[in-house]
Amino acid sequence: MSEFHHVSVLLDQCVQALDIKPDGIYVDGTLGGGGHSAQIAQRLTTGRLIGIDRDPAALKAAGARLAPWADRVRLVHSNFSEMASVLRDLEIDGVDGILLDLGVSSPQLDEASRGFSYMADAPLDMRMNTEDPLDAYTVVNTWSQEELKRILYGYGEERYAPQIASAICRRREDRPIATTLELVEVIRSAMPPAALREKQHPAKRTFQAIRIAVNDELGAVERIMKDAIGCLRPGGRLAVITFHSLEDRIVKTGMAAAAKGCTCPPEFPVCVCGKKPQVRLVSRRPIVSDQEELDRNPRARSAKLRVCEKL
Repeated sequence: MSEFHHVSVLLDQCVQALDIKPDGIYVDGTLGGGGHSAQIAQRLTTGRLIGIDRDPAALKAAGARLAPWADRVRLVHSNFSEMASVLRDLEIDGVDGILLDLGVSSPQLDEASRGFSYMADAPLDMRMNTEDPLDAYTVVNTWSQEELKRILYGYGEERYAPQIASAICRRREDRPIATTLELVEVIRSAMPPAALREKQHPAKRTFQAIRIAVNDELGAVERIMKDAIGCLRPGGRLAVITFHSLEDRIVKTGMAAAAKGCTCPPEFPVCVCGKKPQVRLVSRRPIVSDQEELDRNPRARSAKLRVCEKL
């Protein structure tokens, strides 16, 4: 396996957003290569950093990168959506900041053997946690045509979802679709010539949809948006980086609901639900990369950072 090297997106903006206190407790729920965590850890004195990742390769790489601050860092193999349980196990009743950098890291995309890329041939896998039972091979070769169409529409926003789902099912009747480039071939065969001439790779949306389904990415984001604020101490901040509209919608809606509090219908003259705002939005609009960062790292183009603070 090649070295796990990931370029951290919106690094300076995240550090500023977390407003790090030297004696605070912070969680990096998507550790990756440890780039964001290194910036947090070096700002701590008596504080602690909990790093969580579902990918064993990421944990190993981050452990090496964070070695200079090992006395204040604890690494945990888990899904960020299980953060509340992780903190209970560590007997931590509240933290001062949580960072989530969602999506697939550069090494996962670039390491052909992981099966995330439509540019290189590899077994259909796409698991962020290689110990999970569900992989892309299972989704492609056993899920029904209707279910495949649903995820291609819902997770990939693929307008040719019916044609692609149908082509996958026809092909697998003959033999299983075993590799990434076999799947790319099937996708290409289902799309009209005009779609194949578009700038975007024809398999991009389908691969995104399957990856999201394999890793239950949207479900994990929904769960953490319900739990994360409860893990914060008053004044603690939640900073979330998203990379596509489906994730961003969940994060934006979750933060807005927590900032609003009251859920009574607008026509009610007074509040009867009794719900109070839990957070304030640090920035009404998402924070995005400047041109200098985009020149260094084109993958940052779709990144959006949203931040809220516990009241």
